[in-house]
Amino acid sequence: MQAEITYKSHGRVTNVASVPQLSPFRYPGGKTWLIPEIRLWLGSQRTRPTRLVEPFAGGGSVGLTALFENYVDQITLVELDEEVATVWQTILSPDARDFAEQIVTFELNAESVNSVLLCEPLTPREVAFRSLLKNRVRYGGILARGACTMNKGENGRGLSSRWYPKTLLRRILAIAERQSQIQFIHGDGIDYLRHHAEDEGTVFFVDPPYTVSGRRLYAHASIDHGQLFQAVRPLICDFLMTYDDAAEIRLLAQLHNLDIHLIPMKSTKHQQKLELLVGRDLDWARTRQDSFF
Repeated sequence: MQAEITYKSHGRVTNVASVPQLSPFRYPGGKTWLIPEIRLWLGSQRTRPTRLVEPFAGGGSVGLTALFENYVDQITLVELDEEVATVWQTILSPDARDFAEQIVTFELNAESVNSVLLCEPLTPREVAFRSLLKNRVRYGGILARGACTMNKGENGRGLSSRWYPKTLLRRILAIAERQSQIQFIHGDGIDYLRHHAEDEGTVFFVDPPYTVSGRRLYAHASIDHGQLFQAVRPLICDFLMTYDDAAEIRLLAQLHNLDIHLIPMKSTKHQQKLELLVGRDLDWARTRQDSFF
Protein backbone atom coordinates (compact mmCIF):
# COMPACT_ATOMS: atom_id res chain seq x y z
CA MET A 1 0.00 0.00 0.00
CA GLN A 2 1.29 3.43 -0.90
CA ALA A 3 2.15 5.67 2.04
CA GLU A 4 -0.88 7.70 2.99
CA ILE A 5 -0.89 10.67 5.34
CA THR A 6 -4.11 11.70 7.03
CA TYR A 7 -4.01 15.25 8.36
CA LYS A 8 -7.12 15.17 10.50
CA SER A 9 -6.00 16.54 13.84
CA HIS A 10 -9.32 16.90 15.62
CA GLY A 11 -9.78 13.28 16.65
CA ARG A 12 -10.41 12.29 20.23
CA VAL A 13 -7.36 12.28 22.50
CA THR A 14 -7.21 9.33 24.88
CA ASN A 15 -7.61 10.16 28.56
CA VAL A 16 -4.55 8.42 30.01
CA ALA A 17 -6.24 8.18 33.42
CA SER A 18 -8.77 5.78 31.88
CA VAL A 19 -6.06 3.29 30.84
CA PRO A 20 -4.88 0.69 33.39
CA GLN A 21 -1.28 1.40 34.43
CA LEU A 22 0.90 -1.72 34.49
CA SER A 23 4.49 -0.49 34.16
CA PRO A 24 6.57 0.57 37.18
CA PHE A 25 8.17 3.29 35.02
CA ARG A 26 6.88 6.75 34.19
CA TYR A 27 8.64 6.69 30.88
CA PRO A 28 9.29 9.76 28.70
CA GLY A 29 7.55 9.15 25.41
CA GLY A 30 5.56 6.31 26.98
CA LYS A 31 2.64 4.94 25.00
CA THR A 32 -0.12 4.61 27.59
CA TRP A 33 -2.14 7.11 25.58
CA LEU A 34 -1.94 4.79 22.57
CA ILE A 35 -3.37 1.71 24.32
CA PRO A 36 -6.88 1.98 22.76
CA GLU A 37 -5.26 1.90 19.31
CA ILE A 38 -2.99 -0.97 20.36
CA ARG A 39 -6.06 -3.00 21.30
CA LEU A 40 -7.61 -2.30 17.91
CA TRP A 41 -4.40 -3.20 16.11
CA LEU A 42 -4.03 -6.49 17.96
CA GLY A 43 -7.71 -7.27 17.52
CA SER A 44 -7.43 -6.66 13.76
CA GLN A 45 -4.93 -9.49 13.26
CA ARG A 46 -6.28 -12.27 11.05
CA THR A 47 -4.71 -14.85 13.34
CA ARG A 48 -4.20 -14.26 17.06
CA PRO A 49 -0.45 -13.76 17.62
CA THR A 50 1.26 -15.78 20.31
CA ARG A 51 4.00 -13.24 21.03
CA LEU A 52 4.48 -9.47 20.99
CA VAL A 53 7.96 -7.98 20.78
CA GLU A 54 8.98 -4.47 21.82
CA PRO A 55 12.48 -3.88 20.38
CA PHE A 56 12.67 -0.49 22.17
CA ALA A 57 10.86 -1.53 25.32
CA GLY A 58 11.45 1.37 27.71
CA GLY A 59 8.60 1.13 30.21
CA GLY A 60 7.05 -1.78 28.32
CA SER A 61 3.47 -0.54 28.68
CA VAL A 62 2.33 -1.93 25.32
CA GLY A 63 3.79 -5.38 25.87
CA LEU A 64 2.41 -5.59 29.40
CA THR A 65 -1.06 -4.58 28.20
CA ALA A 66 -0.99 -7.16 25.42
CA LEU A 67 -0.01 -9.87 27.91
CA PHE A 68 -2.26 -8.93 30.82
CA GLU A 69 -5.27 -8.45 28.54
CA ASN A 70 -4.65 -11.81 26.84
CA TYR A 71 -3.97 -10.55 23.33
CA VAL A 72 -0.80 -12.69 23.33
CA ASP A 73 0.67 -15.51 25.40
CA GLN A 74 4.25 -14.25 25.56
CA ILE A 75 6.10 -10.94 25.27
CA THR A 76 9.72 -10.12 24.56
CA LEU A 77 11.10 -6.80 25.78
CA VAL A 78 14.39 -5.58 24.30
CA GLU A 79 16.12 -2.56 25.81
CA LEU A 80 19.63 -1.15 25.35
CA ASP A 81 19.70 1.28 28.28
CA GLU A 82 21.59 -0.44 31.12
CA GLU A 83 19.69 1.30 33.93
CA VAL A 84 16.30 0.42 32.49
CA ALA A 85 17.50 -3.09 31.70
CA THR A 86 18.62 -3.70 35.28
CA VAL A 87 15.16 -2.78 36.60
CA TRP A 88 13.51 -5.29 34.26
CA GLN A 89 16.07 -7.96 35.07
CA THR A 90 15.50 -7.46 38.80
CA ILE A 91 11.70 -7.60 38.50
CA LEU A 92 11.99 -10.84 36.52
CA SER A 93 14.42 -12.40 39.01
CA PRO A 94 14.07 -14.10 42.42
CA ASP A 95 14.89 -10.67 43.93
CA ALA A 96 11.59 -9.19 42.78
CA ARG A 97 9.81 -9.35 46.14
CA ASP A 98 12.80 -7.98 48.07
CA PHE A 99 13.05 -5.20 45.47
CA ALA A 100 9.38 -4.34 45.93
CA GLU A 101 9.71 -4.40 49.73
CA GLN A 102 12.72 -2.09 49.50
CA ILE A 103 10.55 0.42 47.66
CA VAL A 104 7.76 0.23 50.26
CA THR A 105 10.10 0.67 53.23
CA PHE A 106 12.13 3.51 51.70
CA GLU A 107 11.55 6.81 53.52
CA LEU A 108 11.42 9.36 50.73
CA ASN A 109 12.86 12.80 51.44
CA ALA A 110 15.49 15.04 49.87
CA GLU A 111 18.29 13.64 52.03
CA SER A 112 17.46 9.97 51.39
CA VAL A 113 17.01 10.57 47.65
CA ASN A 114 20.35 12.37 47.35
CA SER A 115 22.02 9.63 49.35
CA VAL A 116 20.86 6.99 46.85
CA LEU A 117 21.47 9.04 43.71
CA LEU A 118 24.98 10.15 44.71
CA CYS A 119 26.25 6.76 45.89
CA GLU A 120 27.67 4.24 43.47
CA PRO A 121 25.54 1.06 43.65
CA LEU A 122 27.39 -2.19 44.22
CA THR A 123 24.80 -4.85 43.34
CA PRO A 124 22.33 -5.22 40.46
CA ARG A 125 19.43 -4.65 42.84
CA GLU A 126 21.01 -1.43 44.08
CA VAL A 127 21.41 -0.31 40.46
CA ALA A 128 17.75 -1.17 39.82
CA PHE A 129 16.55 0.71 42.90
CA ARG A 130 18.56 3.81 42.06
CA SER A 131 17.36 3.69 38.45
CA LEU A 132 13.69 3.39 39.37
CA LEU A 133 13.99 6.05 42.07
CA LYS A 134 15.67 8.38 39.58
CA ASN A 135 12.88 7.68 37.10
CA ARG A 136 10.16 8.50 39.64
CA VAL A 137 11.64 11.69 41.13
CA ARG A 138 13.01 13.39 38.02
CA TYR A 139 11.00 15.70 35.79
CA GLY A 140 9.22 13.64 33.17
CA GLY A 141 10.89 10.44 34.37
CA ILE A 142 13.96 11.33 32.30
CA LEU A 143 16.98 9.12 32.99
CA ALA A 144 19.34 10.81 30.54
CA ARG A 145 22.31 12.66 31.95
CA GLY A 146 21.58 16.22 33.04
CA ALA A 147 17.93 15.74 34.00
CA CYS A 148 16.85 17.45 37.24
CA THR A 149 14.85 16.14 40.17
CA MET A 150 11.48 17.66 40.85
CA ASN A 151 11.22 20.66 43.14
CA LYS A 152 7.59 21.58 43.77
CA GLY A 153 6.23 18.62 41.82
CA GLU A 154 2.49 18.18 41.41
CA ASN A 155 0.21 20.04 43.82
CA GLY A 156 3.26 21.05 45.84
CA ARG A 157 4.05 17.43 46.79
CA GLY A 158 7.66 17.72 45.63
CA LEU A 159 9.66 14.52 45.26
CA SER A 160 6.74 12.36 46.36
CA SER A 161 4.56 13.53 43.45
CA ARG A 162 5.26 10.36 41.50
CA TRP A 163 6.50 8.03 44.23
CA TYR A 164 3.68 5.57 44.99
CA PRO A 165 5.31 2.74 46.99
CA LYS A 166 2.28 0.47 47.41
CA THR A 167 1.26 0.92 43.79
CA LEU A 168 4.79 0.13 42.62
CA LEU A 169 4.84 -2.95 44.83
CA ARG A 170 1.60 -4.22 43.29
CA ARG A 171 2.82 -3.61 39.74
CA ILE A 172 6.20 -5.25 40.32
CA LEU A 173 4.72 -8.34 41.96
CA ALA A 174 2.08 -8.66 39.24
CA ILE A 175 4.80 -8.61 36.57
CA ALA A 176 6.97 -11.02 38.57
CA GLU A 177 4.07 -13.50 38.72
CA ARG A 178 4.06 -13.55 34.91
CA GLN A 179 7.82 -13.93 34.53
CA SER A 180 7.45 -17.28 32.72
CA GLN A 181 5.62 -15.37 29.97
CA ILE A 182 8.07 -12.47 29.77
CA GLN A 183 11.45 -12.60 28.08
CA PHE A 184 13.78 -9.67 28.62
CA ILE A 185 16.83 -9.03 26.45
CA HIS A 186 19.42 -6.37 27.21
CA GLY A 187 20.42 -5.52 23.67
CA ASP A 188 19.97 -3.53 20.49
CA GLY A 189 16.47 -3.40 19.03
CA ILE A 190 17.52 -3.13 15.41
CA ASP A 191 19.82 -6.15 15.74
CA TYR A 192 16.96 -8.12 17.27
CA LEU A 193 14.67 -7.27 14.36
CA ARG A 194 17.30 -8.32 11.84
CA HIS A 195 17.70 -11.72 13.46
CA HIS A 196 13.99 -12.40 13.99
CA ALA A 197 12.46 -11.29 10.69
CA GLU A 198 11.08 -14.79 10.06
CA ASP A 199 9.58 -15.39 13.50
CA GLU A 200 6.06 -16.72 13.08
CA GLY A 201 3.10 -15.93 15.31
CA THR A 202 4.78 -12.69 16.38
CA VAL A 203 3.81 -9.03 16.14
CA PHE A 204 6.25 -6.19 16.69
CA PHE A 205 5.50 -2.86 18.36
CA VAL A 206 8.38 -0.60 17.37
CA ASP A 207 8.67 2.65 19.33
CA PRO A 208 12.15 4.12 18.70
CA PRO A 209 13.49 7.34 20.26
CA TYR A 210 11.95 10.54 18.93
CA THR A 211 13.91 12.05 16.06
CA VAL A 212 13.73 15.59 17.49
CA SER A 213 13.74 15.38 21.29
CA GLY A 214 15.28 11.94 21.77
CA ARG A 215 18.70 13.18 22.87
CA ARG A 216 17.13 15.11 25.74
CA LEU A 217 15.03 12.15 26.89
CA TYR A 218 17.14 9.02 26.46
CA ALA A 219 20.68 7.84 27.09
CA HIS A 220 20.66 5.92 23.77
CA ALA A 221 18.80 8.29 21.47
CA SER A 222 20.97 8.17 18.35
CA ILE A 223 19.79 5.46 15.99
CA ASP A 224 19.88 5.11 12.23
CA HIS A 225 16.21 5.41 11.29
CA GLY A 226 16.96 4.29 7.74
CA GLN A 227 18.41 1.05 9.06
CA LEU A 228 15.38 0.59 11.30
CA PHE A 229 13.03 0.84 8.32
CA GLN A 230 15.21 -1.65 6.45
CA ALA A 231 14.96 -4.00 9.43
CA VAL A 232 11.15 -3.93 9.73
CA ARG A 233 10.41 -4.22 6.03
CA PRO A 234 11.32 -7.97 5.75
CA LEU A 235 9.31 -8.99 8.86
CA ILE A 236 6.96 -11.81 7.85
CA CYS A 237 4.48 -10.85 10.59
CA ASP A 238 2.74 -7.57 11.26
CA PHE A 239 4.34 -4.57 12.92
CA LEU A 240 3.31 -1.14 14.14
CA MET A 241 5.75 1.76 14.46
CA THR A 242 5.23 5.09 16.21
CA TYR A 243 7.17 8.29 15.54
CA ASP A 244 7.06 12.02 16.01
CA ASP A 245 5.73 13.72 12.88
CA ALA A 246 9.00 14.35 11.04
CA ALA A 247 9.56 14.83 7.31
CA GLU A 248 12.45 12.33 7.43
CA ILE A 249 10.14 9.59 8.71
CA ARG A 250 7.37 10.32 6.21
CA LEU A 251 9.94 10.09 3.42
CA LEU A 252 11.34 6.78 4.73
CA ALA A 253 7.84 5.34 4.93
CA GLN A 254 7.16 6.37 1.35
CA LEU A 255 10.45 4.88 0.14
CA HIS A 256 9.56 1.56 1.81
CA ASN A 257 5.97 1.63 0.54
CA LEU A 258 4.51 1.77 4.04
CA ASP A 259 1.28 3.30 5.24
CA ILE A 260 1.24 6.35 7.50
CA HIS A 261 -1.51 7.73 9.70
CA LEU A 262 -1.49 10.75 11.99
CA ILE A 263 -3.02 10.38 15.42
CA PRO A 264 -3.63 13.02 18.11
CA MET A 265 -2.05 12.75 21.54
CA LYS A 266 -1.52 15.03 24.50
CA SER A 267 2.00 15.80 25.73
CA THR A 268 3.08 15.84 29.37
CA LYS A 269 2.57 19.61 29.23
CA HIS A 270 -1.05 19.02 28.10
CA GLN A 271 -0.39 20.27 24.58
CA GLN A 272 -2.17 18.41 21.79
CA LYS A 273 0.30 17.03 19.26
CA LEU A 274 0.27 14.65 16.34
CA GLU A 275 2.25 11.44 16.15
CA LEU A 276 2.75 9.11 13.23
CA LEU A 277 1.69 5.50 13.07
CA VAL A 278 3.63 3.52 10.46
CA GLY A 279 2.70 0.07 9.22
CA ARG A 280 1.75 -1.97 6.18
CA ASP A 281 -1.98 -1.27 6.39
CA LEU A 282 -3.48 1.15 8.92
CA ASP A 283 -7.11 1.02 7.81
CA TRP A 284 -8.05 -0.18 11.30
CA ALA A 285 -6.69 3.11 12.72
CA ARG A 286 -8.55 5.25 10.21
CA THR A 287 -11.79 3.45 11.05
CA ARG A 288 -11.38 4.38 14.70
CA GLN A 289 -10.62 8.01 13.98
CA ASP A 290 -13.42 8.38 11.43
CA SER A 291 -15.88 7.18 14.07
CA PHE A 292 -15.13 10.33 16.12
CA PHE A 293 -16.53 12.73 13.52
